[in-house]
Amino acid sequence: MAAALRSLSAVLRPLISVAQRSTCNFWQSACKFSTLNVGCHHRTAIQHSFQPSMTVSDHLKCSPSIFPSVVPLLPNLLQQPSRHLTYYSLRKGKRKSVKAVVKRFLRLHCGLWLRRKAGYKKKLWKKKPAHKRRLQQHVFCNKTQSKLLDKMTTSFWKRRNWFANDPYLKYHDRPQLKV
Repeated sequence: MAAALRSLSAVLRPLISVAQRSTCNFWQSACKFSTLNVGCHHRTAIQHSFQPSMTVSDHLKCSPSIFPSVVPLLPNLLQQPSRHLTYYSLRKGKRKSVKAVVKRFLRLHCGLWLRRKAGYKKKLWKKKPAHKRRLQQHVFCNKTQSKLLDKMTTSFWKRRNWFANDPYLKYHDRPQLKV
């Protein structure tokens, strides 16, 4: 969210300075042409620098012609990358696993994660047989990916499972491995 606000402020900063200049010029010209100069006095440079800045909504009100050109940019700036991780569920207040991780990856008891190679079922008609064979292999995730996947799953998926005829049985225990 902070990155989106920074990028939003970077987009609006030039517009804000234009709006400030236009409002300052408006009040100066109003003081010059007014018959009652009761509240108008010309500020010095020091007093002007200590003036509290206007909010973003005030700037957008001052320059209505610029606002429609900025609006289409806002949805793209406010989108956030997300892992869809639920820290507290609404019903029981418990942490939830990310379903995509559970479907696509296999966790071994030693802490390693297995995955398929990317594109193993895409556009196979144009791939050579050797490339298809390489794509069918399973590969291990690196240390950073394993830590991230551990954060995205609950302890239920990290427990030891004993399956009959498990093809990964010899990979579950890796005594020399440090993850």
